[in-house]
Amino acid sequence: MSSFNPSLLNDFARSYGFHFDICDPRTLVRDVLLDMELGLKGKQSPLPMIPSYLSPVSQVPLGKTVLALDAGGTNFRAARVHFKEAGKPEAEGTRKAPMPGTRGHVSAEEFFDQIADLAEPLIKESNEEIGGIGFCFSYPMEMQQDGDGKAMSFSKEVEAQEVIGKQVGKGLREALERRGVKVPQKIALLNDTVATLLSGLGQIPADAGRNRGADKYGVVGGPMVGFILGTGFNTAYPDNDIPKIGFHSDTAPQIVVCETGTYTPRYLGVLDREFDATTKCPGAYTLEKAAAGAYLGPLTFHIAKQAIADNVLQFKRSAEFVSWPALETRILNEFMHTPLAMEGPIGELFGKDELDAIRSLAYLTSIVTRRGAVFSAAVVAAAVERMDKGHDPFAPVRIAVEGTTYMIYKGMREALESYLNIMLNLDKPRSYIIAPVEQASLFGAAVAALSE
Repeated sequence: MSSFNPSLLNDFARSYGFHFDICDPRTLVRDVLLDMELGLKGKQSPLPMIPSYLSPVSQVPLGKTVLALDAGGTNFRAARVHFKEAGKPEAEGTRKAPMPGTRGHVSAEEFFDQIADLAEPLIKESNEEIGGIGFCFSYPMEMQQDGDGKAMSFSKEVEAQEVIGKQVGKGLREALERRGVKVPQKIALLNDTVATLLSGLGQIPADAGRNRGADKYGVVGGPMVGFILGTGFNTAYPDNDIPKIGFHSDTAPQIVVCETGTYTPRYLGVLDREFDATTKCPGAYTLEKAAAGAYLGPLTFHIAKQAIADNVLQFKRSAEFVSWPALETRILNEFMHTPLAMEGPIGELFGKDELDAIRSLAYLTSIVTRRGAVFSAAVVAAAVERMDKGHDPFAPVRIAVEGTTYMIYKGMREALESYLNIMLNLDKPRSYIIAPVEQASLFGAAVAALSE
């Protein structure tokens, strides 16, 4: 007789408040829209709605060559980017080096000099004039109205304390000028979410590639959303009105970074709160902890341990599993792609007579994944709905996505896109395209160099 009991597992998930079917999609979207509005007005909100002071280009100019820089993680990348036919970006002379400050402490001058080491030859060796510099700086920064950004902090891997409080674009300009390099007039700073949005302008055709000729919608593309679902979580979109900075433009909207990873959705349960209390930053990045790659493994592990304690999940080596110090999302994902193969650190815990226990663990994991997909779809749908006003309903909103959780985490992409379709078409038809983008930080930085 089978011990795999989906009804029992569903009841367990509902009793602890983490089942996806207790989430009302429309309510989630309305909640996010309300908090977006409050954040744009500068009122108290879980969504800070940070202005980028960048406007997306309506169409990427062809034939332009710019310098794109990408600072994030352990590596720093630089390349000349040329926009060819149909606005497709092409990287030339790509160079890579360790991120300044990852191999020991550097002063502010050393930090910018190391960046200039990569940028200088790319500018000097170009056969065409460099039309601008786009700099994707994936660390906290305070954006400036002139397009520069002031560094606010670094992760523990980067030791460059003297850079904090300094304008990154200005520091790079000064480092290049010390070398006698002719620096383009524009240096545009942006974060990775804005870069994802901008990269979509050059990579996602308005008709999803079905028609390579004239735009069948009769418009130059359509509005664009940037969405990151990887280790972290965030969204960005262009808005015509940002009251807290006195911004309004009917023709040149400004990109807003929502910081949706910080959002707290209403449908969280007791196990979510318990797990949150075990993290390094309790009470912060609540939505990220329910949907992003940094947390899906640890959250599911916390839930699975409760299921074992409640005898909902039973197998001979469960005590060994519970004693693990942690469960990485990567390990859980490997298990979920082929659970019945009984391979890897998780699969090897089960005996050949315990296939039902494996099914139970996989089933619980799928519930957590689908709940994360519901939350993710809600913030994307809210950004699309926020842009409804003034847009042609048959000009597709293009949603550019970057991140390994979206791309490879078992079940996430399919569930997210399914919920998104439901949410966006509940009250009226909406035309949209969602697609992943390649080298988002580098290509998005290049587009930023051409933005108004």
